[in-house]
Parts: sequence; C-alpha cells; structure tokens
Amino acid sequence: MKKELWVDLTDWDKDAATAAIESGADAILTDDAHRVKELGRIKTIAKNGDLVPGKDVYEVLLKDRITEDKAVSLSKKGYVIVRTTDWTVIPLENLVAQSDKIIAGVSDENEAAMAIGVLEKGVFGIVLKNKDPAVIKKVSEMVRGSGIKLQLSSFTIKSVTPAGMGDRVCVDTCSLMKDGEGMMVGNTSSSFLLVHAETLENPYVAPRPFRVNAGAVHAYALMADGKTSYLSELKAGDRVLIAGSSGNTREVTVGRVKIESRPLLLVEAESGDSRLSLVLQNAETIRLVGEDKKAVSVVDIKPGDKVLGRIESGGRHFGHSVEETILEK
Repeated sequence: MKKELWVDLTDWDKDAATAAIESGADAILTDDAHRVKELGRIKTIAKNGDLVPGKDVYEVLLKDRITEDKAVSLSKKGYVIVRTTDWTVIPLENLVAQSDKIIAGVSDENEAAMAIGVLEKGVFGIVLKNKDPAVIKKVSEMVRGSGIKLQLSSFTIKSVTPAGMGDRVCVDTCSLMKDGEGMMVGNTSSSFLLVHAETLENPYVAPRPFRVNAGAVHAYALMADGKTSYLSELKAGDRVLIAGSSGNTREVTVGRVKIESRPLLLVEAESGDSRLSLVLQNAETIRLVGEDKKAVSVVDIKPGDKVLGRIESGGRHFGHSVEETILEK
C-alpha cells in the first residue's frame, strides 16, 4: 500500500502549501483549514479541518519505552504522529509491529529516506516539517516510489488456446507507464500474471503507454490498497497497482475503462504446484512479461515459455485477503 505524505505547515507558508498540493501530498497540517482549501482540494489536519488534532490525530515525542507505549495506546483512537530527535536511536520497527496508524515525523529528505527505508507494510506514512518547496517535491517523489515490492515468480506456459468471444477490459490510467510495467491480473485470486502496458511500437496502432488491456471482465486485478477488484468493476478515480518486472510497484489513478467484445485466448501456466490461468484478448498488442523481463505478445507465446507472475496465499472475500480454503478453477 502506498504510504501517505503529510506536510506540517502549522507555521503557515503559502508557497509551501502550493508545492504540497501540486506535488500530490495527501494532507496538510495547519492552524486554519480554510486558507489551505482556498488553494486546492486536500485533506487538512486542523481544529476546523477534516481531521482534528486530539480527536483523530495525536502527537508523541519519542524518548523512551514509556512514550513508545503511549504512541501505541493512542493509535487505537486515531493516527499518531511520532517525532524524535534521532531516528537511529529509536527505531520505528517497535511501533510498526504494533500499529498501522503510525506516522513518522521528518524534517528533510535524508530523514525521509531513512524513515521510508524502514517503513514496511503496516505503517501509514510520514509527515514532513519543512517549508522549502524543493524539499517537499523531492520527498513527495520518494513517497510515491515507495510502494510495496512484490515477489514475482516464473511461470511456465502450459497452453494458449482460443476462448471464443467475450468482453475484455482496457484500463486507461492517468499516468504513463514504462517498458516492463503493467497490472497484476488473474482468473483466480490466488495467482496473477503481469500484463504489460501498451508502451511498445506496433505496425498497426500507436503506443498508448497509459493503457493496460488487462483481460476479461471476470478477472481479478490487484489494487493499490492490497485488495483485489473485478476488472468489470473498475471505474474512473480508482487506484490500481502498477508493477514492474523487478517487483517494484506504484499507485496510479484510473481515468477511464473501456469494455468491448473481442476474440479471447485462455493462457494457462504453472509454477511448481501452483497453476494459474488468465483470459486475454487475442491480439498482437496484448503482452505478458517474460522471465527475461521483456514483453512478449500473447500471439507468440508457446508452451514452455517462461513469464512473470505472482502467487498469493489464502483467498479473497469482497477483495480482502482471508485465511481460509477457497477452491477456484
């Protein structure tokens, strides 16, 4: 899940607030929410804000075990901003292991890099106290690139067969993707293939690097919040997970979804005892990602080829991961 970036501007600075909004920060701490809202739509933490200090958000200065325990206790009521004079002395791991509502207070890009380096799945994000627009933009870029890293596996193609006509989903995002990037999609919630974005040149159509022709309407896609969604249910404003061939991920926003009837292919593959399948459009522009991290068209894939995917444990209930036995075929 993407970590949030809050910017502490209780010492007001309009230029810094503008930089925070334009850089994609998630919230601003301020003594007056109205003057933030005059600049743009963004969540505010203020007495008159979207989140209220002392009610929804708490602050703790970490000094010792007692203050650590206090932070954990307060996190049961709301988000907790934790600050310290030296993150190398009091590690975040102690807090992260006990709460997913901890926000690390940092003052510059170096502290932000250190905090992001230890912020694992359970942490909520960081709050930056710095009015330099350049620092705000740099830290925002760091946070946007700090998504979870997926452990990808190599799958051996077993068969690629025609699957008749059906409805497939093109996911047009508000971001440009690079070679090697795409969406994690699968017929079942236990395994996914990396479906490549339309970034490559083609004799028939121009590249559309904002698009992933992701598969048939019934398929699952991994979302930015760790849940899954049926491709047919995606809509403008949803946040999907984009993965690279090395497992690095980022969050992007869906701008449009196109569902159209097209000829389909059933791709079946296996990795050890795990089998997966995915129904994709039968077209040269639809590509998976090979073991060599290069895009390969579904019309060229043959049994024995290696492609990248992911194996998930447990099952899914309304998109949430659950530890129970679910049989999907």
